[in-house]
Amino acid sequence: MIGKNTLHILNGQEMYNYFKKTHFLEQEWMIPFNEAMCYGNTCDNLFSQKFVEIRAKVHQVTPAQYAEITLKPLALLFRGDFTHIALWFDSDMFCQINILTILAWLDQTNYKGRIDLHIVGDKFEPVDSFELKANGYYQLYKQVLIHKTLPAYIHPAPLKKGVELYLNYLNKEGDLLLYIQKHQNVPEKELVPALIEKFRDYGLGDTQYFEIIKAHRKTNP
Repeated sequence: MIGKNTLHILNGQEMYNYFKKTHFLEQEWMIPFNEAMCYGNTCDNLFSQKFVEIRAKVHQVTPAQYAEITLKPLALLFRGDFTHIALWFDSDMFCQINILTILAWLDQTNYKGRIDLHIVGDKFEPVDSFELKANGYYQLYKQVLIHKTLPAYIHPAPLKKGVELYLNYLNKEGDLLLYIQKHQNVPEKELVPALIEKFRDYGLGDTQYFEIIKAHRKTNP
C-alpha cells in the first residue's frame, strides 16, 4: 500500500471504472480526469471560470454540466494536500495532452511533491514509468495548446510524441484529414470506426471523430 499521501489520477471514467472493478489500487485515492484536451480551444488560466466556459462550449454542455463531469471528480486534486501524484495514462496523443494539462496545473500551483507517470497498455496494464517534477510544464502547455508551437525540448518521450501528433493531426495535409477527404462519400457511422482503428496513435474517440468529420465536410463540401 502506497499510503494516503498519494493521489492517483486516471485518464477518464473508463479506466477509473476498470480499476475499481478489478480492485487495482484498492483503498488508494483515485480520481478520473474526464477531458479531451487535444480537441477544441482552451486558455492559460487552468480550471478557471473562463476555462470552464471555453471547455463547456467545446463539449457542447453547460458550464454546470462541465463542472459536474470534469471538475467535481478533481476535488481531491484541487484540495492540494498530497505529496505524491501518480498519473495513469495511455501513450496516445489524447492521453498525452491530458497529461500535459495536469502537469501544467501542478506547475502553475507550485506543486513540489513527487510525480510518477505510469504509461499503460490496451488492457490498462503498466508498460513504462517516469519520475517527473512539475517544472516547466505550464510554459509547455501555453506553447503547445494556446500558441500551437513545438517546444525545443519535451520530456518524457511519450509526451514529446503526443505533442508532435497534436500539432499536426488537424493539418489539412496531414494523414487524418487526407484520409477523411479520400473517403468523402463514406457515411459518418462507417467512417468513425475505421478512423479509430487506423489512427490508434491519436487515441481519439467517436465523439471527436464525428466533430472532425462534420467540420471538415462543412468546409470541404
